[in-house]
Amino acid sequence: MSEYVRPRDLHEALALRAEHPDWMPLAGGTDLMVTANHKVAPIGILDLWRLDGLGSIHVEQGVVAIGAGATWLEVQRHEVIAQELTPLAAAAREIGALQIQARGTIGGNVGTSSPVGDSLPVLLALDATIEVASAARGRRRVAYSAWCTGYRQTGLAADELIVALHVPLPSRGTRTMWRKVGTRRAQSISKVMGAAAIVLDGDVVTSARIALGAVADRPIRIAAVEAAVVGKSRAQAAEAARAAVRATIKPIDDVRSTSAYRLAVAENLVARFFMA
Repeated sequence: MSEYVRPRDLHEALALRAEHPDWMPLAGGTDLMVTANHKVAPIGILDLWRLDGLGSIHVEQGVVAIGAGATWLEVQRHEVIAQELTPLAAAAREIGALQIQARGTIGGNVGTSSPVGDSLPVLLALDATIEVASAARGRRRVAYSAWCTGYRQTGLAADELIVALHVPLPSRGTRTMWRKVGTRRAQSISKVMGAAAIVLDGDVVTSARIALGAVADRPIRIAAVEAAVVGKSRAQAAEAARAAVRATIKPIDDVRSTSAYRLAVAENLVARFFMA
């Protein structure tokens, strides 16, 4: 039987994490429980659910700090996130049913780092930063663009825990969007996801961050698209983006969809971001 510990606070949690780096951190448990019958039981479980200090959401100096233990229901209902970070709120509403949204956490999504994680392209497009902590080294921040290192692999050290995500509020003139394509309108695993933060000067694109999910072994930003659209009108940018996607990405082929289908959808999805 696995060892099980529920720490009283973050200080104790970090000490336990350092002492038992091979234990499984447990947040909402929505991912762990799905595969529980198909994997070897973890040696130990470090239960972080509703740990004091990990669930808060606050805004300071133009940045929304979201505790790793905040649930998707809390994320989507937060007034500033709903109004200013609308792609994140939209993604939160698409993560499973209400029961999952009430239990699953943003830190768990980031820690699991599934390539079909609904929030992950949003975090790329919104230029989020991950804050992690260890008992020995204290806290550090990692740009989300450098966080995913492979299939379900991240830059989290063995003695660290995710404590918060920091998402800057978009500047004036920035349009943000998120879109998910699945087999049905709700509770589906993504075939393709996309998110964008596009800065306009009138009708001209001055900069863009474009991210896709479920097309590779991790969420990706499309640098070729971001470079191709600068200085173009929205209509011109849409066609340039379509061509850049076609020339740049080679989507995965799996049981959910073919590479050809994903490429066609990704082209259309990214092009439409510029016409929205």
